[in-house]
Amino acid sequence: MRSTRMRFLLASASSGRLRTLRQAGVEPEVEVSGVDEDAVTAATPAELVQVLAHAKAASVAGRQRGTVLVLGCDSMLELDGAALGKPASVEEAVRRWQRLRGRTAVLHTGHTLIEVVDSAPARALDRVASTEVRFAEPSDAEIAAYVGTGEPLRAAGAFTIDGLGGWFVEAVTGDHHTVVGLSLPLLRRMLLELGHAVTDLPARSGELAS
Repeated sequence: MRSTRMRFLLASASSGRLRTLRQAGVEPEVEVSGVDEDAVTAATPAELVQVLAHAKAASVAGRQRGTVLVLGCDSMLELDGAALGKPASVEEAVRRWQRLRGRTAVLHTGHTLIEVVDSAPARALDRVASTEVRFAEPSDAEIAAYVGTGEPLRAAGAFTIDGLGGWFVEAVTGDHHTVVGLSLPLLRRMLLELGHAVTDLPARSGELAS
């Protein structure tokens, strides 16, 4: 495997994904794809997040020069077979939480890792990580207060596990990083499949030194 550091680009505007990488000792570049997510469809929520993750990564990879790894991700919550993305309004967020309380749903996160070599996309991997999330039973007053913070409107599934929404998550079965929006163990395996290691990625303040 290569021992030299290489460029690593996160094709996402998600602060949670960026924070996850930084807390794991990696300092990626960030470039937002601009993909129209509403124009993309798929048969299942798991397929949808993968198609979106690939579209985001491919859009950004096509704009790169030199050699770089590009990671695209997308997350959605699945409840009763339906994909639940970000709520479009306060009212929708309230209704969403009234459906979620006391229930278990599945958070799917699609990952696409593209290796750009000499300014041309060379290899790409697509993977989905899925994690069960069991929700608490917040009262109507708690739901109103939470939605009033605005956080549910910015998050897939109308909640976060690493923010205010953590009060209402009773249990997680699977990789909790998936719920934040990026599975570190899965990303490590994808890097290995492409012949790289975590220590090939740009480090924060000397962390993850090889």
